[in-house]
Amino acid sequence: MEIIDAIILGVIQGLTEFLPVSSSGHLELGKAILGDKSVPEESLLFTVVLHFATALSTIVVFRKDILQILKGLFLFKKNEETMFSLRIIVSMIPAVLIGLFFEEQLEQLFSGNIMFVGFMLLITAILLWLADKAKDTNKVVSTPNAFIIGIAQAIAMLPGISRSGATISTSVLLGNDKTKAARFSFLMVIPLIFGKIAKDLLSGDLNISSESSFPLILGFLAAFISGLFACTWMISLVKKSKLSYFALYCIVVGVIAIIFGFIK
Repeated sequence: MEIIDAIILGVIQGLTEFLPVSSSGHLELGKAILGDKSVPEESLLFTVVLHFATALSTIVVFRKDILQILKGLFLFKKNEETMFSLRIIVSMIPAVLIGLFFEEQLEQLFSGNIMFVGFMLLITAILLWLADKAKDTNKVVSTPNAFIIGIAQAIAMLPGISRSGATISTSVLLGNDKTKAARFSFLMVIPLIFGKIAKDLLSGDLNISSESSFPLILGFLAAFISGLFACTWMISLVKKSKLSYFALYCIVVGVIAIIFGFIK
């Protein structure tokens, strides 16, 4: 992978991980436009590394929240922080099961199937439009809600379904406060990403050659820096109910992707 391509894809990942337009879908579109010829395993490696970068940017943005949660956990009492952590664990269950039993099938979807990405972007647009029309409340995410949101997160492992869009939209449609929905959405993915990295390191799946390491590092930095900006911006956008703009964007990009895939 070329250095410039890695930086461009890193910026795409950093921005689209938090904006509800599907980071994985845009990465696949970006690879197709830039002419990336990676095999599915190498393509997935780059995707995982960039997701790791945005997980770190999430930690930086929510560092106070995370510190408060950790302090509450170490009190070893049933408190708000303990219950929040329990809900995070519950939300992880669907994605973990999908990752364990359908990993090979998922890898094959990260191989430039642009038409598929286009149709999934249209589904993302529908979710965003519905969530934007929902009334705002003060309700916090409950444990049953966390599992349903987790199912949305598992579905969002498909390229073209926005993870943040699917989880925030699902949470809002369940009647939860929009700001709390965004906070939960961004924090719930952190354990999954670190778990995925640990799994691949232990299994030896992440084989990084000396030739690919420098582009990976640059892509990582680009995703981390742009992710810091996008995460903060997205929280503000959710508060102001601006998701319909992203729904329109997903429709436009989705239609273009479908046409591009058909011509290709």
